[in-house]
Amino acid sequence: MTVKIVTDTASDISPEEAQQLGIHLVPIYVRFGNVTYRDGVDISTDMFYNKLSSTNIHPHTAAPSPGDFQKVYDDLSKDTDEIVSIHVTRKHSSTMESAMVGKSMVDNKRCRIEILDSRGITMWQGMVAIAAAQAAAAGCSVQQVIDTVNETIAQLRGLGMLDTIKYVLKGGRLAQTVLKFESILNVKTILTLREGEVKPLGLVRSWNKGITRIHDFISKATGVKDAAVVYNTTPEDADNLIAYIKSIFPEINPRLTRMGPTMGVHTGQGALLTAIQSG
Repeated sequence: MTVKIVTDTASDISPEEAQQLGIHLVPIYVRFGNVTYRDGVDISTDMFYNKLSSTNIHPHTAAPSPGDFQKVYDDLSKDTDEIVSIHVTRKHSSTMESAMVGKSMVDNKRCRIEILDSRGITMWQGMVAIAAAQAAAAGCSVQQVIDTVNETIAQLRGLGMLDTIKYVLKGGRLAQTVLKFESILNVKTILTLREGEVKPLGLVRSWNKGITRIHDFISKATGVKDAAVVYNTTPEDADNLIAYIKSIFPEINPRLTRMGPTMGVHTGQGALLTAIQSG
């Protein structure tokens, strides 16, 4: 039996690509006041950013319920006895804990379900899940899929820039001192992933200087075998970054992904990130 792959919508894998790769997406919840939406089901990316810019209500996210995971695992366990479920870093979400409870509720106790931390967010998580799905499709065992996940995580590096830090801070993700500097100096924040946690790496005085920092990050990478660019409201900058990656590493075809509602809640408009996988 083929190992089945599950992830959540923080991965920013599109439903179309998920279906093509055999990845099963569990929606994270997005709340505007008293109204709750399932990412990618009840609210699209366009709807989310339109709503974000037209309301004063700050949105929040909530992990899928254990029952949500149980349903997915129960459905998949009809066709397989092996599931690998890969999720947004537990340092910024309780999604993994919910998945673990959902696993304990599954009817088919013979089904082996491995819950794994991607150690990342957005397309970092997505690239981990995609690598797992490709390994599963190639006929790898569940342990080989797990090994692929761990290898991919070890090979990934990420860097990004936010136009504003206020959404991150409203979600309690970073220190208030970052907002203080940003508001005084009108600077942009550079973020990186370290040990599964999003951390501020530095400040730049303009968007263009931030692009230069991302270019430097890309150009210094070696042994690159995959890359991804994630944006939410700056498609031209994302296209230019894709072109830059291709000019440096013409042998790869980097992924271009739009950040969905789950991560958009925490970044607001004007987020641009890249993930580089070096082998």
